[in-house]
Amino acid sequence: MPTVGVKRDFLFKALGRTYTDEEFDELCFEFGLELDEITSEKEIISREQGDSKASGASDVILYKIDVPANRYDLLCLEGLVRGLQVFKNKLEPPRYRRVSPDSGGPQRLIITKETAAVRPHAVAAVLRNITFTQERYDSFIELQEKLHQNICRKRSLVAIGTHDLDTISGPFTYTAKAPGDICFRPLNQTKEYTATQLMSLYRTDSHLRHYLPIIEDKPVYPLIQDSNGTVLSMPPIINGDHSRIRLQTKNIFIECTATDLTKAKIVLDIIVTTFSEYCAQPFTVEQAEVVYPDGKTCIYPELAYRKEKLSAEFINKKVGISESTERIAQLLTRMCLLSQPTGVRDEIEVEIPPTRPDVIHACDIMEDAAIAYGFNNITRTTPPTYTVANQFPLNKLTELLRQDMAAAGFTEALNFALCSQEDIADKLGKKISQTRAIHISNPKTAEFQVSKACSNYTHRPLY
Repeated sequence: MPTVGVKRDFLFKALGRTYTDEEFDELCFEFGLELDEITSEKEIISREQGDSKASGASDVILYKIDVPANRYDLLCLEGLVRGLQVFKNKLEPPRYRRVSPDSGGPQRLIITKETAAVRPHAVAAVLRNITFTQERYDSFIELQEKLHQNICRKRSLVAIGTHDLDTISGPFTYTAKAPGDICFRPLNQTKEYTATQLMSLYRTDSHLRHYLPIIEDKPVYPLIQDSNGTVLSMPPIINGDHSRIRLQTKNIFIECTATDLTKAKIVLDIIVTTFSEYCAQPFTVEQAEVVYPDGKTCIYPELAYRKEKLSAEFINKKVGISESTERIAQLLTRMCLLSQPTGVRDEIEVEIPPTRPDVIHACDIMEDAAIAYGFNNITRTTPPTYTVANQFPLNKLTELLRQDMAAAGFTEALNFALCSQEDIADKLGKKISQTRAIHISNPKTAEFQVSKACSNYTHRPLY
Protein backbone atom coordinates (compact mmCIF):
# COMPACT_ATOMS: atom_id res chain seq x y z
CA MET A 1 0.00 0.00 0.00
CA PRO A 2 1.64 3.31 -1.09
CA THR A 3 2.13 6.05 1.48
CA VAL A 4 1.68 9.66 0.39
CA GLY A 5 3.36 12.39 2.42
CA VAL A 6 1.68 15.81 2.34
CA LYS A 7 2.35 19.00 4.27
CA ARG A 8 -0.49 19.47 6.73
CA ASP A 9 -0.87 23.22 6.33
CA PHE A 10 -0.90 23.09 2.52
CA LEU A 11 -3.43 20.26 2.67
CA PHE A 12 -5.76 22.21 4.97
CA LYS A 13 -5.41 25.33 2.82
CA ALA A 14 -6.37 23.35 -0.29
CA LEU A 15 -9.32 21.75 1.55
CA GLY A 16 -10.53 25.16 2.67
CA ARG A 17 -10.66 24.40 6.39
CA THR A 18 -8.58 23.25 9.35
CA TYR A 19 -8.99 19.87 11.03
CA THR A 20 -7.67 18.50 14.28
CA ASP A 21 -5.54 15.38 13.90
CA GLU A 22 -8.43 13.26 15.18
CA GLU A 23 -10.92 14.87 12.78
CA PHE A 24 -8.69 14.34 9.77
CA ASP A 25 -7.98 10.76 10.83
CA GLU A 26 -11.74 10.17 10.89
CA LEU A 27 -12.17 11.83 7.48
CA CYS A 28 -9.51 9.55 6.00
CA PHE A 29 -11.26 6.49 7.43
CA GLU A 30 -14.58 7.60 6.00
CA PHE A 31 -12.98 7.97 2.57
CA GLY A 32 -11.30 4.57 2.69
CA LEU A 33 -7.82 5.84 3.57
CA GLU A 34 -5.68 5.66 6.70
CA LEU A 35 -3.68 8.41 8.38
CA ASP A 36 -0.61 6.32 9.09
CA GLU A 37 1.68 8.82 10.78
CA ILE A 38 1.96 12.46 11.84
CA THR A 39 5.58 13.52 11.66
CA SER A 40 8.02 16.08 10.21
CA GLU A 41 11.09 15.99 8.01
CA LYS A 42 13.27 16.71 11.05
CA GLU A 43 11.71 13.89 13.04
CA ILE A 44 12.16 11.42 10.19
CA ILE A 45 15.85 12.28 9.74
CA SER A 46 16.44 12.21 13.49
CA ARG A 47 14.86 8.77 13.76
CA GLU A 48 16.73 7.31 10.79
CA GLN A 49 20.11 9.07 10.95
CA GLY A 50 20.38 10.62 14.38
CA ASP A 51 19.85 14.08 15.90
CA SER A 52 23.08 15.49 14.48
CA LYS A 53 21.93 14.89 10.89
CA ALA A 54 18.53 16.41 11.62
CA SER A 55 19.95 19.82 12.50
CA GLY A 56 18.47 22.44 10.18
CA ALA A 57 15.76 20.14 8.81
CA SER A 58 12.20 21.40 8.44
CA ASP A 59 9.75 21.23 11.34
CA VAL A 60 6.74 21.45 9.02
CA ILE A 61 4.13 18.86 10.01
CA LEU A 62 3.71 16.03 7.50
CA TYR A 63 0.77 13.67 7.20
CA LYS A 64 1.66 10.19 5.98
CA ILE A 65 -1.47 8.76 4.38
CA ASP A 66 -1.86 5.15 3.27
CA VAL A 67 -3.59 4.94 -0.10
CA PRO A 68 -5.02 1.76 -1.70
CA ALA A 69 -2.54 0.40 -4.24
CA ASN A 70 -5.01 0.70 -7.13
CA ARG A 71 -6.03 4.33 -6.45
CA TYR A 72 -3.41 5.99 -8.63
CA ASP A 73 -5.49 9.20 -8.66
CA LEU A 74 -4.77 9.75 -4.95
CA LEU A 75 -0.97 9.57 -5.05
CA CYS A 76 -0.38 13.30 -4.59
CA LEU A 77 -1.83 16.35 -2.84
CA GLU A 78 -3.93 17.42 -5.85
CA GLY A 79 -5.61 14.05 -6.21
CA LEU A 80 -6.27 13.72 -2.48
CA VAL A 81 -7.80 17.18 -2.23
CA ARG A 82 -9.99 16.70 -5.30
CA GLY A 83 -11.22 13.34 -4.07
CA LEU A 84 -11.98 14.61 -0.56
CA GLN A 85 -13.72 17.76 -1.84
CA VAL A 86 -16.00 15.72 -4.08
CA PHE A 87 -16.59 13.28 -1.22
CA LYS A 88 -17.65 16.13 1.08
CA ASN A 89 -19.97 17.54 -1.64
CA LYS A 90 -17.91 20.72 -1.86
CA LEU A 91 -16.89 20.15 -5.48
CA GLU A 92 -18.46 18.65 -8.57
CA PRO A 93 -16.47 15.87 -10.25
CA PRO A 94 -14.45 17.69 -12.96
CA ARG A 95 -14.94 16.91 -16.64
CA TYR A 96 -11.65 16.26 -18.43
CA ARG A 97 -11.37 17.21 -22.10
CA ARG A 98 -8.86 16.47 -24.83
CA VAL A 99 -8.40 19.50 -27.08
CA SER A 100 -6.57 20.32 -30.31
CA PRO A 101 -3.79 22.95 -30.40
CA ASP A 102 -4.90 26.55 -30.86
CA SER A 103 -2.71 26.80 -33.93
CA GLY A 104 -0.99 24.24 -36.15
CA GLY A 105 -1.14 20.48 -35.84
CA PRO A 106 -0.62 18.37 -32.73
CA GLN A 107 2.82 17.38 -31.49
CA ARG A 108 3.92 14.11 -33.09
CA LEU A 109 5.93 11.25 -31.62
CA ILE A 110 7.21 8.87 -34.29
CA ILE A 111 8.11 5.34 -33.17
CA THR A 112 10.72 3.46 -35.21
CA LYS A 113 10.89 -0.30 -35.64
CA GLU A 114 14.13 -0.54 -33.62
CA THR A 115 12.23 0.00 -30.37
CA ALA A 116 10.52 -3.41 -30.70
CA ALA A 117 13.61 -5.04 -29.19
CA VAL A 118 13.41 -3.05 -25.93
CA ARG A 119 10.29 -0.94 -25.23
CA PRO A 120 7.86 -1.01 -28.18
CA HIS A 121 5.12 1.31 -26.93
CA ALA A 122 4.86 5.03 -26.32
CA VAL A 123 2.13 7.59 -25.61
CA ALA A 124 2.29 11.37 -25.32
CA ALA A 125 0.36 14.52 -24.42
CA VAL A 126 0.87 18.24 -23.78
CA LEU A 127 -0.07 20.39 -20.78
CA ARG A 128 -0.39 23.89 -22.21
CA ASN A 129 -0.05 27.18 -20.30
CA ILE A 130 0.45 25.57 -16.91
CA THR A 131 1.40 27.61 -13.85
CA PHE A 132 3.75 26.12 -11.26
CA THR A 133 4.49 27.20 -7.73
CA GLN A 134 7.23 25.50 -5.73
CA GLU A 135 4.66 23.27 -4.02
CA ARG A 136 2.96 22.33 -7.31
CA TYR A 137 6.33 21.62 -8.92
CA ASP A 138 7.38 19.37 -6.04
CA SER A 139 4.06 17.53 -6.20
CA PHE A 140 4.44 17.07 -9.98
CA ILE A 141 7.82 15.41 -9.52
CA GLU A 142 6.64 13.33 -6.56
CA LEU A 143 3.63 11.97 -8.47
CA GLN A 144 5.92 10.67 -11.20
CA GLU A 145 8.06 8.90 -8.63
CA LYS A 146 5.00 7.37 -6.90
CA LEU A 147 3.71 6.09 -10.23
CA HIS A 148 7.14 4.71 -11.11
CA GLN A 149 7.22 2.72 -7.89
CA ASN A 150 3.60 1.57 -8.14
CA ILE A 151 1.82 0.85 -11.44
CA CYS A 152 5.04 1.27 -13.46
CA ARG A 153 6.69 -1.51 -11.42
CA LYS A 154 9.91 0.45 -10.86
CA ARG A 155 9.98 1.60 -14.50
CA SER A 156 10.05 -1.93 -15.88
CA LEU A 157 6.56 -1.54 -17.38
CA VAL A 158 6.38 2.22 -17.93
CA ALA A 159 8.87 5.08 -17.75
CA ILE A 160 7.68 8.70 -17.60
CA GLY A 161 9.46 11.60 -19.25
CA THR A 162 8.41 15.26 -18.84
CA HIS A 163 10.01 18.05 -20.87
CA ASP A 164 9.87 21.81 -21.30
CA LEU A 165 8.20 22.04 -24.71
CA ASP A 166 9.52 25.55 -25.32
CA THR A 167 13.13 24.27 -25.33
CA ILE A 168 12.60 21.53 -27.94
CA SER A 169 11.11 21.22 -31.40
CA GLY A 170 8.80 18.52 -32.78
CA PRO A 171 8.19 16.16 -34.38
CA PHE A 172 9.86 13.82 -31.90
CA THR A 173 11.35 10.44 -32.66
CA TYR A 174 11.32 7.42 -30.38
CA THR A 175 14.02 5.04 -31.55
CA ALA A 176 16.72 2.69 -30.25
CA LYS A 177 20.46 2.82 -30.87
CA ALA A 178 23.61 1.01 -29.85
CA PRO A 179 24.94 2.32 -26.50
CA GLY A 180 28.09 3.68 -28.12
CA ASP A 181 26.06 5.77 -30.57
CA ILE A 182 24.10 7.60 -27.87
CA CYS A 183 25.65 10.76 -26.44
CA PHE A 184 23.93 13.55 -24.48
CA ARG A 185 24.06 15.58 -21.27
CA PRO A 186 21.87 13.84 -18.68
CA LEU A 187 19.81 15.54 -16.01
CA ASN A 188 21.86 17.46 -13.40
CA GLN A 189 25.18 16.78 -15.16
CA THR A 190 27.59 19.33 -16.66
CA LYS A 191 28.97 17.35 -19.59
CA GLU A 192 27.91 14.82 -22.19
CA TYR A 193 28.21 11.07 -21.72
CA THR A 194 27.71 8.07 -23.98
CA ALA A 195 25.10 5.55 -22.87
CA THR A 196 27.90 3.13 -21.95
CA GLN A 197 29.53 5.76 -19.73
CA LEU A 198 26.17 6.56 -18.12
CA MET A 199 25.72 2.94 -17.11
CA SER A 200 29.06 3.06 -15.31
CA LEU A 201 28.30 6.48 -13.81
CA TYR A 202 24.96 5.44 -12.35
CA ARG A 203 26.06 2.03 -11.11
CA THR A 204 26.85 3.62 -7.75
CA ASP A 205 23.89 6.02 -7.75
CA SER A 206 21.58 5.10 -4.88
CA HIS A 207 18.47 6.02 -6.88
CA LEU A 208 19.15 5.20 -10.54
CA ARG A 209 21.23 2.04 -10.15
CA HIS A 210 18.05 0.00 -9.56
CA TYR A 211 16.82 0.72 -13.10
CA LEU A 212 20.00 -0.16 -15.00
CA PRO A 213 19.25 -3.92 -15.29
CA ILE A 214 16.10 -3.14 -17.28
CA ILE A 215 18.08 -2.34 -20.44
CA GLU A 216 21.80 -2.85 -19.76
CA ASP A 217 21.93 -6.28 -21.40
CA LYS A 218 20.04 -5.12 -24.50
CA PRO A 219 21.89 -4.64 -27.82
CA VAL A 220 20.20 -1.25 -28.27
CA TYR A 221 18.95 1.38 -25.82
CA PRO A 222 15.71 3.39 -26.26
CA LEU A 223 16.06 7.07 -27.05
CA ILE A 224 13.76 10.05 -27.65
CA GLN A 225 15.00 12.96 -29.79
CA ASP A 226 13.49 16.13 -31.19
CA SER A 227 13.67 17.27 -34.82
CA ASN A 228 17.11 18.84 -34.20
CA GLY A 229 18.57 15.63 -32.78
CA THR A 230 18.46 16.91 -29.19
CA VAL A 231 18.06 14.00 -26.77
CA LEU A 232 15.02 14.33 -24.52
CA SER A 233 15.49 11.10 -22.59
CA MET A 234 16.98 7.63 -22.50
CA PRO A 235 14.11 5.69 -20.91
CA PRO A 236 13.84 4.18 -18.39
CA ILE A 237 17.09 5.58 -16.95
CA ILE A 238 17.36 9.36 -17.22
CA ASN A 239 16.04 12.47 -18.97
CA GLY A 240 18.22 14.93 -20.80
CA ASP A 241 19.20 18.15 -19.04
CA HIS A 242 18.36 20.31 -22.06
CA SER A 243 14.58 19.88 -21.73
CA ARG A 244 14.36 19.70 -17.95
CA ILE A 245 11.24 21.04 -16.22
CA ARG A 246 11.72 24.25 -14.26
CA LEU A 247 9.51 26.36 -12.04
CA GLN A 248 9.04 28.81 -14.93
CA THR A 249 8.01 26.11 -17.43
CA LYS A 250 4.70 26.91 -19.13
CA ASN A 251 4.24 24.10 -21.66
CA ILE A 252 5.05 20.47 -20.84
CA PHE A 253 5.53 17.63 -23.30
CA ILE A 254 4.84 14.32 -21.54
CA GLU A 255 5.92 10.97 -22.98
CA CYS A 256 5.57 7.51 -21.50
CA THR A 257 7.49 4.60 -23.01
CA ALA A 258 6.41 1.13 -22.06
CA THR A 259 6.39 -2.61 -22.47
CA ASP A 260 2.70 -2.57 -21.49
CA LEU A 261 0.56 -0.20 -23.57
CA THR A 262 -2.47 -0.36 -21.24
CA LYS A 263 -0.37 0.69 -18.25
CA ALA A 264 1.17 3.51 -20.28
CA LYS A 265 -2.28 4.90 -21.15
CA ILE A 266 -3.32 4.78 -17.49
CA VAL A 267 -0.16 6.54 -16.32
CA LEU A 268 -0.52 9.30 -18.92
CA ASP A 269 -4.19 9.83 -18.03
CA ILE A 270 -3.38 10.08 -14.32
CA ILE A 271 -0.62 12.67 -14.81
CA VAL A 272 -2.55 14.95 -17.17
CA THR A 273 -5.85 14.79 -15.27
CA THR A 274 -4.14 15.51 -11.96
CA PHE A 275 -2.24 18.60 -13.10
CA SER A 276 -4.47 19.96 -15.85
CA GLU A 277 -6.27 22.00 -13.18
CA TYR A 278 -3.27 24.35 -13.22
CA CYS A 279 -3.57 25.03 -16.96
CA ALA A 280 -5.02 28.29 -18.32
CA GLN A 281 -8.05 26.22 -19.38
CA PRO A 282 -8.51 23.94 -16.34
CA PHE A 283 -9.01 20.23 -16.94
CA THR A 284 -8.10 20.42 -20.64
CA VAL A 285 -5.23 18.47 -22.17
CA GLU A 286 -3.70 19.10 -25.58
CA GLN A 287 -3.63 15.97 -27.68
CA ALA A 288 -0.52 14.47 -29.24
CA GLU A 289 -0.17 12.15 -32.21
CA VAL A 290 1.80 8.89 -31.99
CA VAL A 291 2.85 7.25 -35.27
CA TYR A 292 3.73 3.54 -35.11
CA PRO A 293 6.28 1.77 -37.35
CA ASP A 294 3.47 0.24 -39.46
CA GLY A 295 2.07 3.70 -40.20
CA LYS A 296 -0.84 3.49 -37.76
CA THR A 297 -1.60 6.76 -35.99
CA CYS A 298 -3.11 7.07 -32.50
CA ILE A 299 -4.21 10.18 -30.61
CA TYR A 300 -3.41 10.48 -26.90
CA PRO A 301 -4.33 10.91 -24.13
CA GLU A 302 -7.46 8.83 -24.46
CA LEU A 303 -9.28 10.35 -21.45
CA ALA A 304 -11.98 7.77 -22.07
CA TYR A 305 -15.24 7.83 -20.11
CA ARG A 306 -17.28 4.67 -20.03
CA LYS A 307 -20.69 3.83 -18.61
CA GLU A 308 -21.83 0.81 -16.61
CA LYS A 309 -25.30 -0.16 -15.48
CA LEU A 310 -26.22 -2.06 -12.34
CA SER A 311 -29.20 -2.36 -10.04
CA ALA A 312 -29.72 -0.75 -6.66
CA GLU A 313 -30.83 -4.15 -5.42
CA PHE A 314 -27.37 -5.57 -6.21
CA ILE A 315 -25.66 -2.88 -4.13
CA ASN A 316 -28.16 -3.06 -1.26
CA LYS A 317 -27.85 -6.83 -1.06
CA LYS A 318 -24.07 -6.95 -1.23
CA VAL A 319 -23.46 -4.10 1.22
CA GLY A 320 -26.27 -5.02 3.61
CA ILE A 321 -28.24 -1.80 3.42
CA SER A 322 -31.64 -0.69 2.14
CA GLU A 323 -31.32 2.59 0.24
CA SER A 324 -33.31 4.08 -2.61
CA THR A 325 -31.99 4.16 -6.17
CA GLU A 326 -31.57 7.95 -5.98
CA ARG A 327 -29.67 7.74 -2.69
CA ILE A 328 -27.23 5.14 -4.05
CA ALA A 329 -26.63 7.29 -7.13
CA GLN A 330 -25.75 10.18 -4.80
CA LEU A 331 -23.34 7.98 -2.83
CA LEU A 332 -21.52 6.89 -5.98
CA THR A 333 -21.26 10.48 -7.24
CA ARG A 334 -19.46 11.35 -3.98
CA MET A 335 -16.78 8.84 -5.04
CA CYS A 336 -16.26 10.67 -8.38
CA LEU A 337 -18.47 8.12 -10.16
CA LEU A 338 -21.14 10.37 -11.68
CA SER A 339 -24.36 8.34 -11.40
CA GLN A 340 -28.07 8.71 -12.04
CA PRO A 341 -31.16 6.44 -12.13
CA THR A 342 -32.15 5.40 -15.64
CA GLY A 343 -35.84 5.18 -14.78
CA VAL A 344 -35.92 1.50 -15.68
CA ARG A 345 -36.89 -0.23 -12.43
CA ASP A 346 -33.99 0.28 -9.99
CA GLU A 347 -31.25 0.52 -12.62
CA ILE A 348 -28.41 3.00 -12.11
CA GLU A 349 -26.10 4.32 -14.85
CA VAL A 350 -22.58 4.93 -13.57
CA GLU A 351 -19.98 6.92 -15.51
CA ILE A 352 -16.39 5.81 -14.93
CA PRO A 353 -13.93 8.72 -15.42
CA PRO A 354 -10.38 8.31 -16.80
CA THR A 355 -9.05 8.85 -13.27
CA ARG A 356 -10.56 5.58 -12.04
CA PRO A 357 -8.91 2.68 -13.91
CA ASP A 358 -9.37 0.63 -10.73
CA VAL A 359 -13.09 0.26 -11.48
CA ILE A 360 -13.30 -2.82 -13.69
CA HIS A 361 -16.32 -4.71 -12.29
CA ALA A 362 -19.69 -4.11 -10.64
CA CYS A 363 -18.11 -5.20 -7.34
CA ASP A 364 -15.76 -2.21 -7.51
CA ILE A 365 -18.74 0.12 -7.87
CA MET A 366 -20.47 -1.64 -4.98
CA GLU A 367 -17.37 -1.15 -2.81
CA ASP A 368 -17.36 2.59 -3.49
CA ALA A 369 -21.04 2.78 -2.53
CA ALA A 370 -20.20 1.04 0.76
CA ILE A 371 -17.36 3.50 1.45
CA ALA A 372 -19.58 6.51 0.76
CA TYR A 373 -22.36 5.06 2.94
CA GLY A 374 -19.88 4.48 5.76
CA PHE A 375 -18.83 1.09 7.05
CA ASN A 376 -19.65 2.15 10.59
CA ASN A 377 -23.18 3.01 9.50
CA ILE A 378 -23.96 -0.49 8.25
CA THR A 379 -26.23 -2.19 10.76
CA ARG A 380 -24.88 -5.39 12.24
CA THR A 381 -27.23 -8.28 11.61
CA THR A 382 -27.27 -11.96 12.42
CA PRO A 383 -26.83 -14.09 9.28
CA PRO A 384 -30.09 -15.77 8.18
CA THR A 385 -28.37 -19.16 8.45
CA TYR A 386 -25.77 -20.19 10.94
CA THR A 387 -23.89 -23.29 12.03
CA VAL A 388 -22.06 -24.44 15.11
CA ALA A 389 -18.39 -24.90 14.33
CA ASN A 390 -16.97 -28.38 14.87
CA GLN A 391 -13.81 -30.18 13.90
CA PHE A 392 -13.93 -32.49 10.88
CA PRO A 393 -13.81 -36.15 12.03
CA LEU A 394 -10.87 -36.83 9.70
CA ASN A 395 -8.89 -33.92 11.15
CA LYS A 396 -9.69 -35.09 14.69
CA LEU A 397 -8.42 -38.59 13.87
CA THR A 398 -5.29 -37.10 12.26
CA GLU A 399 -4.48 -35.12 15.39
CA LEU A 400 -4.88 -38.21 17.60
CA LEU A 401 -2.67 -40.31 15.30
CA ARG A 402 -0.07 -37.53 15.12
CA GLN A 403 0.33 -37.53 18.90
CA ASP A 404 0.54 -41.32 19.14
CA MET A 405 3.06 -41.58 16.28
CA ALA A 406 5.25 -38.92 17.86
CA ALA A 407 5.07 -40.73 21.20
CA ALA A 408 6.22 -43.88 19.41
CA GLY A 409 9.38 -42.10 18.23
CA PHE A 410 8.42 -41.14 14.68
CA THR A 411 9.28 -37.72 13.24
CA GLU A 412 6.71 -35.93 11.12
CA ALA A 413 7.91 -34.35 7.86
CA LEU A 414 5.89 -31.51 6.36
CA ASN A 415 6.71 -30.92 2.70
CA PHE A 416 6.58 -27.67 0.79
CA ALA A 417 3.96 -27.32 -1.92
CA LEU A 418 6.71 -26.38 -4.38
CA CYS A 419 9.98 -28.11 -5.19
CA SER A 420 12.77 -27.97 -7.76
CA GLN A 421 12.78 -29.61 -11.18
CA GLU A 422 15.83 -31.55 -10.05
CA ASP A 423 13.90 -33.16 -7.18
CA ILE A 424 11.17 -34.62 -9.37
CA ALA A 425 13.26 -35.39 -12.46
CA ASP A 426 17.07 -35.59 -12.32
CA LYS A 427 17.28 -37.19 -8.86
CA LEU A 428 14.80 -39.85 -9.97
CA GLY A 429 16.53 -40.56 -13.28
CA LYS A 430 13.71 -39.00 -15.30
CA LYS A 431 13.42 -36.22 -17.81
CA ILE A 432 11.46 -33.16 -16.71
CA SER A 433 9.36 -33.41 -19.89
CA GLN A 434 8.11 -36.83 -18.75
CA THR A 435 6.62 -35.49 -15.51
CA ARG A 436 3.20 -33.93 -15.05
CA ALA A 437 4.47 -31.04 -12.95
CA ILE A 438 2.98 -27.56 -13.09
CA HIS A 439 5.81 -25.11 -13.81
CA ILE A 440 6.05 -21.71 -12.11
CA SER A 441 6.65 -19.06 -14.77
CA ASN A 442 8.74 -16.78 -12.54
CA PRO A 443 10.26 -18.84 -9.69
CA LYS A 444 12.10 -16.79 -7.07
CA THR A 445 14.58 -19.57 -6.24
CA ALA A 446 15.78 -22.80 -7.84
CA GLU A 447 14.27 -24.77 -4.94
CA PHE A 448 10.71 -23.72 -5.81
CA GLN A 449 10.25 -24.19 -9.56
CA VAL A 450 7.34 -26.61 -9.92
CA SER A 451 4.16 -27.49 -8.07
CA LYS A 452 3.91 -30.98 -6.63
CA ALA A 453 0.17 -31.02 -7.21
CA CYS A 454 0.71 -33.03 -10.38
CA SER A 455 4.18 -34.42 -9.72
CA ASN A 456 5.03 -38.04 -8.97
CA TYR A 457 3.46 -38.67 -5.57
CA THR A 458 5.37 -41.90 -5.04
CA HIS A 459 8.67 -40.07 -4.76
CA ARG A 460 8.12 -37.05 -2.61
CA PRO A 461 11.34 -35.37 -1.47
CA LEU A 462 11.76 -34.83 2.25
CA TYR A 463 13.02 -31.54 3.66
